[in-house]
Amino acid sequence: MQKIIENQEFEGERPLFMLKDAKLNNVKFNFGESPLKESKNIELNNCTFTYKYPLWYSSNIKLSSSTLETMARSGIWYTNDISLFDVTINCPKTFRHSKRISLSNCVFTSGDESFWFCEDISLNNVKANGDYMFLNSKNINIDNFEIDGNYCFDGGKNICVRNSKLISKDSFWNCENVYVENSIIRGEYIGWNSKNVVFKNCIIESNQGFCYMENLKLIDCVLENTDLAFEYSSVEATINSSIVSIKNPLSGTIVCDSVGEIIIDENSKKPCKTQIFERKK
Repeated sequence: MQKIIENQEFEGERPLFMLKDAKLNNVKFNFGESPLKESKNIELNNCTFTYKYPLWYSSNIKLSSSTLETMARSGIWYTNDISLFDVTINCPKTFRHSKRISLSNCVFTSGDESFWFCEDISLNNVKANGDYMFLNSKNINIDNFEIDGNYCFDGGKNICVRNSKLISKDSFWNCENVYVENSIIRGEYIGWNSKNVVFKNCIIESNQGFCYMENLKLIDCVLENTDLAFEYSSVEATINSSIVSIKNPLSGTIVCDSVGEIIIDENSKKPCKTQIFERKK
C-alpha cells in the first residue's frame, strides 16, 4: 500500500531514510543532508530540496514539478531507474554513477559536472548551463537539448543527439560511437581523439576542430568559420559550404564548396591520402 505524505516540511539528517512505496506532494526538505537516502518506489510532485544529497542509493523514483535549490548539490548519486519531468536543477554535480535516467522538460541553471559515470540516459526538451557535463557516461539518447557549457560528453560512448544546440568548447573529446543530427554546434577543438563519429545535417563552427579522429563522417553539414580542420584524422565528408582551412588530414575524402587554404606541411604524417574536391563554379 502506498503511503501518502503531503503539505509537510522536514529538516535534519535523513528524515525519511529508507522510505519505500510512498507518494510525496508539496513537501519541502530544509537544512539537513540525505533526506531520502536508500529510498525506493517513490513519487514526488511539487517538492523542494534545499540541501545536499537528496537522493542517494535510491531506486524507482519519479520526480515532477519540483526544484533542487542551489545547495542541493551532489543531489542524485548511485541511484537507478529515475525519471524527472518539469524539474529545475539549480545546483552542480547532479547524477553520478547512476543508471536508467530519464529527463523531460527540465532545466539545469548550474549543471557543472553533472551526469558523470552514468549509463542509459534519455533527455528530451532539456536546457542546461554548465561545464563538464556527461563525463565518461554511455548509452545517451538526446532530443531537443540546449547547452551552454564547455567540455561536454568527454569520454562518452554510444551517444545520439538530435535537434539540439551545443555551445561548447572541446565537445565530444575521447568519445566512441557518436551520432549527431540536425543540430548546431559552436566551439573550439570539436571531437579530438574520438572514433566512429557521424555529424549529419549539422551547422558547425570550430577552430581547429575534428583532429586526431578515426572514422569521422560529416554528411551534408555546413562548416562556419572552421579552420585548421581534420589534422591527423581519417574522414569522409560532404560539406555544403566553404572551409577556411584544412591541415594535415590523414585519409579519406572531403567534398566542399571551396577551401581557403590546404596545409600539408613538414609535420604531416605522410603520406597524406586524403582527396579534397571543391565544387567551385
